[in-house]
Parts: sequence; C-alpha cells; structure tokens
Amino acid sequence: MSAHCNLYKDMRRAWCRGINFANMTEDIRRIFLSVTSLPESYSILSLFCLIATFALVVSFKLYRALATPLRGAQGPWFARFSRLWLLREVYHGTFMRTNVKLHEKYGPIVRIAPNEYSIDDPAAVQIIYGSKGRFTKSTWYDASGFPGKPNGFNDHNIERHAAGRRKVSSAYSMTNLVQLEPFINDCTSILRARLDEFASTAALVDIPRWTQCYAFDVIGEMTLGERFGFLDAGKDIQGIIQTLDSTLFYASRVGIYSFLHPILFWLNMMLNMEGMGFLINFIQDIVTTRMGKPPPDGKDENAPADFITKFQRIREENPEKIDKEDIMASAVANISAGSDTTSISLTSVIFHLCKFPEALARLRNELEGAIRRGEIADSITFKQAQKLPYLQAVIKEGLRIHPATGLILGRVVPKGGATIAGCLFPEGTTVGINAWVAGRNKDVYGDDVEAFRPERWLEDAEVVKRREAYFMTFGSGPRTCLGKNISLLEMSKVIPVLVLEYDFEPEHPDRPCETENVWFVKQKHFRCRVRRRSVKS
Repeated sequence: MSAHCNLYKDMRRAWCRGINFANMTEDIRRIFLSVTSLPESYSILSLFCLIATFALVVSFKLYRALATPLRGAQGPWFARFSRLWLLREVYHGTFMRTNVKLHEKYGPIVRIAPNEYSIDDPAAVQIIYGSKGRFTKSTWYDASGFPGKPNGFNDHNIERHAAGRRKVSSAYSMTNLVQLEPFINDCTSILRARLDEFASTAALVDIPRWTQCYAFDVIGEMTLGERFGFLDAGKDIQGIIQTLDSTLFYASRVGIYSFLHPILFWLNMMLNMEGMGFLINFIQDIVTTRMGKPPPDGKDENAPADFITKFQRIREENPEKIDKEDIMASAVANISAGSDTTSISLTSVIFHLCKFPEALARLRNELEGAIRRGEIADSITFKQAQKLPYLQAVIKEGLRIHPATGLILGRVVPKGGATIAGCLFPEGTTVGINAWVAGRNKDVYGDDVEAFRPERWLEDAEVVKRREAYFMTFGSGPRTCLGKNISLLEMSKVIPVLVLEYDFEPEHPDRPCETENVWFVKQKHFRCRVRRRSVKS
C-alpha cells in the first residue's frame, strides 16, 4: 500500500511542478523507482498503464499535428504540439518581437500554437476583421472579464456586441469628443505645472509614469467630470495602476488556457487577492457614486458634459435606448482601458523624438510657423491640430513603431473555412494579426521599418492609402477600439505643448526602450531631465 502511495506522491509532485526541464529527469527517475518498488504484478501493470497513457497522448498530438490540412505551415517546432511554447513567450513579455522575427523567417503564415496562426498579409485584414466576415473573437479574450458574463471587449456574439456598441458609439465620435477639450486643457495645465517643477530642479522624470498619470486624470474628467488626482499625487492612488497591471498580466497569460479562467478567477476572489474582480468592483463603486449625483441642468451651454452626464440625459429622453448596466459598462471600460493606450503612445512619441532629433526639429518648425501665422494659440484645438500634417504624421508614426497592444488579435475561422494568404484554414482555427508585425511589413512600410520616419505618412497618396489599410494599432473593422478617438484627441492637443515648451534629455540616450508585453506593451525605465524652452514666435 505504501508503494502505491509513493507512486501517487511522485506523480503528483511531477504534475504540480509542471513543465520544468530542469526537474524532468529527477521526476522520471522517482516515478520509475516507485513503479519498480511495487509487487511484480502491480509493477508490470502500472508500468504498462503509464506507457500506454504516454503513448496515447503523444499519438493524439502527432495525429492532430499531421492530419491538419495546415501541416505545412511553419513555426516553432514545439508550437505544433503544445500551447506551452506560446505561454512561455507571452510570459516573458517579449512576444511581439519574437512574433516579428518569426514572420521574417517563415513568411506570412506562422503557427504559434497547435490550432493558432499569426498572419502577416494586408489582404487578410478585410477577411478576418471586415464587417462582412463572421470571424468571432477567440477564447483568449475570455480571461478579460467575469466568467460567463460577456463584456464589450470579449463578447463572442457578433450581433449582441454590435447592438451594445450602437447604444454608446455616438458618444465616442470625434464630433462629440471635441466638446470635452476643456477637460484635456485642465489636465494639460496641471501636467505643465508639474514639469515646470521638475525643470526647476533638474530632477529625472519617469516618463511612462507621468504620461499614465496624465491619461488617467483625463479619462477621469471625461468619464466622471472630475480628476482622480494622479497628477497631483504623482504616484499610484490606492494601488489602482498596480492592480490594473496585475489584471493585464493575468488575462494575457491565462487566456492561453482560457478553460482555467473560471477556476482561477473565483480562487482569487475567495482568497481576496487584488486582481480583476477587485479592479472592476473598485471602478464600479466610483461610477455608482457618480451616477447617484444629479446630472448638471445643462443651463450652462459652455460647460462640457462628461460621459456619465451624456448617458444619463439619453436615458432620461429614451429609457429603452440605454440602461444603467450600459452606462456602467461604458464607464468601466473607459477607466480600465482608457489610460494605457494614450500613455504608451505618448511615451513612444517622446522617446522617438529624443532618438530622432531631425524629426523633432521639423515638428517644432511646423508648430512655430503656425504660431507666427496665428493659426494656433496656447491651448491648441483638435481642429487646429488636424491642419498640421507633420504633427499628425508624428502621431501616426509613434503609433506604428510602438503599437499599444502586442499580441495577435485572435479570431476564429467561421463555418466553411476561409482562404487567407493563399492557404485554406478550416473552421474553428484561430487566426490573427499582431499590430507589431503589421507595422513592420517591409512591402507596405519600406525597408526602414525600425526607423522613426514620420515622412512615410506624407508620401505618395496611393502608398499612404495602402499603409493606412494595414495600420492595426487600434484594430480594424466593427471591433476597432472604441477609445481610438479619445487617444488621438489627447495626443493631438498635448504633444504640441510638450514639444514647444520642453526639452527632454534621456538619462541613457543610447539605450533601447525597455518594454513588458502584458497585452499592452508598456515602456519601463525611461527617465528624462526636463528643461524649459522659450517658444519662438
């Protein structure tokens, strides 16, 4: 009996360790010794069962890998048989760069898991993400929400998602968002004051942290009508940024084995660990408090109406169009996802302007020329910014060279299969495009894809049109990021202020930008000294 127990314990130890090649030999030795210590009849039977089970698993993996019509698709050898390769790459936080190298090696189709493929083909955008397609989101997205409760980000149901989006989409149109410019102006003034403080002391400024503080306060004003206070504090408030990072880390990894999400999610909740549940509940408490306040009477026509106010007014006029759950869902989405894209993109522009001074000089010349001609004032409007072609090119190039997201936007091939990049993919296969891969396609963007060259967006109209068609930073089609216009609005207004009024001197000017991919590709350890400069007029 004790021999049976030892065998069970050794097998359980090996299972709990998981795939750890350093321990694998020792685990196999222990299990073998446990088997051979059993009575002879039991030993033979147990050994046979172990070999049979191993052979069955291996046979199934081989059959699935070799029987698929996509057996010719290339990629890492281990990815043909297991999702563990993908888990390892995502866990290390560098998947986007690995993904780019794999496409350079293997071409437009790369296998990244037994039934999952990364695609690099401009023609595939409309097939996979177009409105006429029936490609649903992959199971990876399931880990980004409460188990069994679809949200606007992870909903697999195309019709339900479209209906929910129609309820709130008008509020995210640029026509409506420009009415919120005063909120951005307020936060920009506070950011300017904080940078002036740093300039007076020559202190090093953690750029990613301060751009996220700025973006969080802006989205707070836009959504709730008041700032969270990140710019005032200059640090995380109530651990909300850390919790958001932990949630992204969890979702990006667990999504690879999404069937584990219901178990791990509720385990985290029972253990009262800070994570997705804590984050959502925290935001819901804030939003509930705000919704409990009466909306402004609207008599002051110049006062901007935040998202909650707009939604409440819509509900008062037509209760059937939008309900409290719709308002709550939109507010939670704004706050939980509304800061990272802008923060990452602003940091990308600052970093690359420091690395490419010729682009910085040309942008300053354009802005100072506009000031001399009286085309822009102290608080540049979005309308004015749209008329500055090099500014818009700088923003777009910052978004191309460092997209905010760094994993494939996975979709499931619908019934009947689909031909993508000249290959027939059976229904049920997961395919997707990574914005980092798309933005480094040399046939589309040129051989200098690693260079920050805003001029590529000012070249021949047909060439630029082709590039814009393969610009995947905000996704594509009906599921394009709803907050896209918020990010573009903020960047168009704050970048001129930063470029005209400050010099940024990196602490380590020759170092590449350190990043961690937790779905959002966040910059790390990028610090600058900030110096005030006089604006030429």
